[in-house]
Amino acid sequence: MRRINIAIGGFVGIFLLVLVVLAATPVNDKYALKVPNGLAFSEFRGYETWQVVSISQDGNLVAAILANPVMIQAYTAGIPGNGKPFPDGAKMAKIHWNPKKMETFPAATVPGTQHDVDFMVKDSKRFADSGGWGYAVFDYDTASDTFTPGTLAGKPPQGNDAKCGFACHTSVKTRDYVFTEYAHR
Repeated sequence: MRRINIAIGGFVGIFLLVLVVLAATPVNDKYALKVPNGLAFSEFRGYETWQVVSISQDGNLVAAILANPVMIQAYTAGIPGNGKPFPDGAKMAKIHWNPKKMETFPAATVPGTQHDVDFMVKDSKRFADSGGWGYAVFDYDTASDTFTPGTLAGKPPQGNDAKCGFACHTSVKTRDYVFTEYAHR
């Protein structure tokens, strides 16, 4: 009986030690981040599994543009080409990577280290003064495996609110402020 008590006590001690170590270890929770006066990363939880809308090369970066089911349904209904706006709740994520040559097939360029992730959400009440869209950029640091909100020091500079992408997107106002076409499949 004494051995059982010692074993249980040892197990409980080790379990508590592990909990203390885990609690003391700093964790970068990307979903706790927020652009000052703007969007929170948590508003895009699950974006990693959204459907691909298109891919692009923007300067020296390659990107995948993803959309949530609301946005995909709007695209397949003909928006924005049919002149209608995207519905509230439509969301997009654009993940940028530094390109690299594929090791097994050097003629191909593929995503290398991540650079950042951009977000857009349609909420015509919340973002009435920016065409109904809210924007956010979160820069990625490979060395620390962490994200931080984009800043005015970024390229391109990012304002500290949900309108950071509005100035650029006004050139596609007739497309409800969305550049990306839904790629043919």
